Amino acid sequence: MENTYYDSTIELYVCPDCSHEFSNETVVEELEDLTCRDSNGTELLTGDSVTLIKDLKVHGSSTVLKRGTKVKFIRLTEDPEAVDCKIDGTSFVLKTCFLKK
Repeated sequence: MENTYYDSTIELYVCPDCSHEFSNETVVEELEDLTCRDSNGTELLTGDSVTLIKDLKVHGSSTVLKRGTKVKFIRLTEDPEAVDCKIDGTSFVLKTCFLKK
């Protein structure tokens, strides 16, 4: 959060909003892991084909994307936990935790 500060007496960063304490190493590890990974931990790249591992309801619609649906030519987004794709000509943004390569 924006109010986080470094406390030199305990050599940790402290968030006054939630009282969470963490080291600089934790921040570096979180920043380095921006790769897009599927539910099994396999790295995803633009152009990969993936399969849905769960039935997904589409918000604002009565459509359900069925488990086992194969999605071709995914596109990575700025969010490492989401990918863009087209299923039957309709564009979707899917969370990577519901995909496997």
